[in-house]
Amino acid sequence: MLLEYSVEKPLNREPPVKDLIKSFITKASTAYDRNHGPLPHINSEAHCVRIDGAVSSVLEFSMASLRNDFPQHKVIAALQCAGNRRHTMRTELKEVDGIDWNDGAVCNCTWSGPLLADVLTKAGVAIEGDAHVAFSCLKTDCQQDRYYGSSICLKRCMDSAKKIILALDMNGAPLSINHGAPLRVVLPGIAGARWVKWLDRITVQRHESTNFYMQQDYKILPPSVETREQAKSYWHLIPPMQEMPINSVIAYPARNEIISTDKLINGRLEVAGYALPQGDCGPVVQVEVSTDQGATWSKAEILFPDKEDVTMEGGDDKYKWSWAIWKYRLSVEATKRVGWETRIWCRALDKAGNLQKRNVEWNLRGVGYNGYGEVKGLEIIDSSCDQELARTMNGLSVAVA
Repeated sequence: MLLEYSVEKPLNREPPVKDLIKSFITKASTAYDRNHGPLPHINSEAHCVRIDGAVSSVLEFSMASLRNDFPQHKVIAALQCAGNRRHTMRTELKEVDGIDWNDGAVCNCTWSGPLLADVLTKAGVAIEGDAHVAFSCLKTDCQQDRYYGSSICLKRCMDSAKKIILALDMNGAPLSINHGAPLRVVLPGIAGARWVKWLDRITVQRHESTNFYMQQDYKILPPSVETREQAKSYWHLIPPMQEMPINSVIAYPARNEIISTDKLINGRLEVAGYALPQGDCGPVVQVEVSTDQGATWSKAEILFPDKEDVTMEGGDDKYKWSWAIWKYRLSVEATKRVGWETRIWCRALDKAGNLQKRNVEWNLRGVGYNGYGEVKGLEIIDSSCDQELARTMNGLSVAVA
């Protein structure tokens, strides 16, 4: 088996958020990458996933068996890194411990495969009450542990309405290596840190996964914990991060962008972005925009998913875990007032009534940031002046050459 990239430098990348929202369903080639070790190139025809622990029968399923011997299900769900928007927490609050993510560590995709509940039922769950299902990838090394693992509660796993899928396909095609081929677990509404890729073992057990990334990472520590050394006394006291919070961002214009008047639409500045519901509380039902630091709010237009599709029977369930793509055009008057000190904010509301708040407490790992989406430092210049500036700069370049 080929391992691609070293443990010292795993593949971690995100697309420009402006490009990300061009499509409601994110292409595999666009979706972000988050890794804690090298990418294993696994032979899908030979690969099996083992179901063990508190089950009646320890079983192994090939990928062909998962595809052909179980009903296939599909879910549209946003996959979001727990550290999405970490850069904002780092720059707007204070330094955090973690690699830098802007607003693009998220993707919205269609995932398909058998329900985890069906596979566990086949093995026969031999435990009741407070139990967990652990997911492991033993095929590749990790930076902080000998394997990557996570877990969630058994009750959620056995609830077919939660649409927990052992995904074989992403957007109608087999998973790519980057995104977990040949098998990953899809946990709608749950932080991406729990969606184990290259899945080869599922264990039913009384306790949470003991893996480093479950017990000593991806937790929202109290603000008083400011160092890794201090964190050692708290890891065991804080529950692992599971449900993702409601969130929204402004994808464009970008912070500190200079905008030419010929880019305005009938003299109006257009802003757009994405919004995400909290956990199982979707879909997003409203996005609002403010240009006066929250004194007044105006409703944005949700472009995707289509309103009629959402209101059809089953529409709420279909888009419960997906993001929404939205846009809003400032009035001509508001556009004229846009300047360096202007702050444009956005906030989201989901079906269950969760409303995005402005302020978020700092935490050491910089996870779960969901303060208002914000853009500032904008400058709108007359297009004729812009063209004159371009000619001037071109002239300087010629002179220097």
